[in-house]
Amino acid sequence: MAAEPNQRQAPPDELAELRGRAQAWLDDDPDPATRDELRGVLDRLPASAAELADRFAGPLTFGTAGLRGPMRAGPNGMNLAVVTQAAAGLVGWLAAQDAAGPLLIGYDARHGSKAFAERTARVATGAGRPALVLPRPLPTPILAYAVRALKAVAGVMVTASHNPPQDNGYKVYLGAELGGPLGAGAQIVPPVDAEIEQAIRAVGPLAAVPLAHPGEVLGDEVVTAYVQETAALVDQRSSRDLRIAYTPLHGVGAAVFTSVFARAGFAIPGVVPEQAEPDPNFPTVPFPNPEEPGATDRLLALARTIDADIAIANDPDADRCAVAIPDPARGWRMLHGDEVGVLLADHLISRGQAGLFATTIVSSSMLRAVCEADGLPYAETLTGFKWIVRAEAADGEPLRYGYEEALGYCVSPEHVRDKDGISAALMFAELAAGLKARGLTVAHRLDELARALGVYLTDQLSVRVDDLSEIGTTMAYIRSKTPKTLLDEPVTSVEDLAPTADVLILRTGSARVVVRPSGTEPKLKAYLEVVEPVVDDDVAAARERAAASVRALRTETAAALGIW
Repeated sequence: MAAEPNQRQAPPDELAELRGRAQAWLDDDPDPATRDELRGVLDRLPASAAELADRFAGPLTFGTAGLRGPMRAGPNGMNLAVVTQAAAGLVGWLAAQDAAGPLLIGYDARHGSKAFAERTARVATGAGRPALVLPRPLPTPILAYAVRALKAVAGVMVTASHNPPQDNGYKVYLGAELGGPLGAGAQIVPPVDAEIEQAIRAVGPLAAVPLAHPGEVLGDEVVTAYVQETAALVDQRSSRDLRIAYTPLHGVGAAVFTSVFARAGFAIPGVVPEQAEPDPNFPTVPFPNPEEPGATDRLLALARTIDADIAIANDPDADRCAVAIPDPARGWRMLHGDEVGVLLADHLISRGQAGLFATTIVSSSMLRAVCEADGLPYAETLTGFKWIVRAEAADGEPLRYGYEEALGYCVSPEHVRDKDGISAALMFAELAAGLKARGLTVAHRLDELARALGVYLTDQLSVRVDDLSEIGTTMAYIRSKTPKTLLDEPVTSVEDLAPTADVLILRTGSARVVVRPSGTEPKLKAYLEVVEPVVDDDVAAARERAAASVRALRTETAAALGIW
C-alpha cells in the first residue's frame, strides 16, 4: 500500500534499518512465495515504508490463543517461516518438559492450513517426536477430542476460526500428562503460553531446524469414534421429530455435522447449498461469523423455505454454534448466545445431569439463577474456554457443562474439553424435539424461564481501534471516572480484576456492565446486562422494559468510556 500524502515519511536511517531486517528475513524464509511477496514490497520503497513497518512491527505473540494473524510475509503475519519457528519452539518446550507421546495435528480448509500442518509434523519428526495428522480438513472439536482419545502429548490446530478469509492461526492443546485432570485436551493457559513463547524466540536460523517425514496421516477411525460418541450423547428415548436447516458457513463442519445427526436418528438437516462445501474465500459472507449481520441470511431463508423447526449455523471450524428459531411475535430470529447457553443448561438439568455448571464473567448471570433454583454448584471464570473447562466446584464436583456468550458450549467435558459446536447443536436439537413432542416451542420455554426467573437481557458495546494504546487510555479513563449511577440506580459494586485481568465490573440492583479489551481483535468491549421481573405474567411487557433499559445503559456506558 502506498503512503498517503500526509503520512509521515520514514527517515533514511529508519528505512535502512527496516530494509536490513527485511533482508535478514528473506535470507531465512523457507517459502519462495513469501520471499517473492516481500521482495515486491521492498521494490516499492519508499512508498511501501508504512506497509513494511507494519509487517515488521514485531512478531506475532504466542498467547493462550496461540497465534493468529493475516497471511503475509514477515514476522507480523502467518506464513511458513513463522509456523516453522512456532513448531520448533513448541517441540523444544515439550522436550524440556520431558513429556513423551505423539504430537497430534489438525487443520481446517483455510488458505495455508494444510501446508502449516505438514510443516508442523515435519518439525516434530525432525526432532524425533512422532506426529499424527488428522486425515483431512476437520472441525476443531475433533482435534480436541482426539488429543484425549489418542493420548497425545499435545495437539496443534491450524485455524483462524471465524476470522476474515485473509487470516490464519495456530492453537495448542495439552494432553493429560502436561494438562492434568482439568486441562487434558484443553487449550493452554499461563504460564505455559509464556514458556512456549520464550522457546519460540530462542529458535535459531530456520535453516538449522531439522525436518523429517510429514508424520502419520490417520485414517477415518478417529472421526468415526467422535461421531459415534457424540451421537450417543442424546437420550435414546427422546423424540427425533424435528426439521432442521443448517449452514457450515463455507467451513469444515457439514460432513461431520450431518453424520452425527444421522447416527443420532434425526432426519438429515437441510444444508444451505451455496455454503455447504469448504471455501477459504467465504464468498457469500462478508465475515464468516454467525454473530455478524448478514452472515445467516441464507440460513434463515432456507429455514423458511423448508418450514424448519430450528436453524443452526456453525462457524468455519465448527467449534461455535448459533441457533435461530421461529418466534410468533418476532418472526425468525437468531438467539443470543446467552439464550442458547441457558436453554442448554436447563435441558441438561431436566435430564437429571448433576455437577458444576460454569460460565464467564461476561456471560449472562441467568445461569447463576438457574443453578440456585435447582441447588446446583455454579462458577464464573475469566473469558475463554481454557478457563471454563478448568472450573472447579468448592465441593469437588466435576464440570458438567460450560458456556460463553460468544456462541461457545461444552455439553460433554469428558468427551471434548473445549467448546464444540456440533455436540451443542445435537443437544439443542434434542431439546427442541422434546418441546415439539409436547406441543411447545423453544420460544415457549424461554417465556417459562422468564416467568420463573425474570428477563435477563444482554447486549454488547464494541469499539474498534486503530491504535491499541487507545484501549489502555480508555480503560484508565473509566477507572478514574467510574460512574456513581447507572439507569438512575446507585452503582453498588465496582470490581477491578487488575492485575490478574484487565477487567472492570460495575453492578447496580438491576444491571451489570463488564468492560475489557478483546482477546482476539483490536477492540474494547463492554458487556451489558439488565434484569427485569415479569409482572402480571406479561413477559412481552417485561422484555420491552428490559430492551429500553439496555438501550439507555448502552448510551450511559458509552459516555462513561468517553467515546460519545
